[in-house]
Amino acid sequence: MTENQMERELMILCIPVTSDGLAGGGWGRAHKIALATASDGKILDWQELDVGWDDLHDQGTEGAHHSRVARFLIDHHVEVVVAEHMGDDMAQMIGKLKIRISFGAHGDARASVLTALEQLE
Repeated sequence: MTENQMERELMILCIPVTSDGLAGGGWGRAHKIALATASDGKILDWQELDVGWDDLHDQGTEGAHHSRVARFLIDHHVEVVVAEHMGDDMAQMIGKLKIRISFGAHGDARASVLTALEQLE
């Protein structure tokens, strides 16, 4: 298998998470985001990053906040956002980036990512 084939099989998903490993509520007001690198229905890597969108959400315009989120997604090569819910404008912005969204995340964050992976197949 070539390196390019291996890269294509990897998928990067992200999900808002709480400090105790649960799927966070709303996407746009997340304090922490987990980046999951997955392949063949398994999570290979899990990194949690403080993004502070909960504090930053109401600072500046909605467009500035959406740009901040978009930059994060682009910079981290995210292909799928897993979330319980998000606003319509945020969902439209993510769709314009050609990033898929899996709604309904709840409970254990890792389990929510695995469920999203199953639904994408």
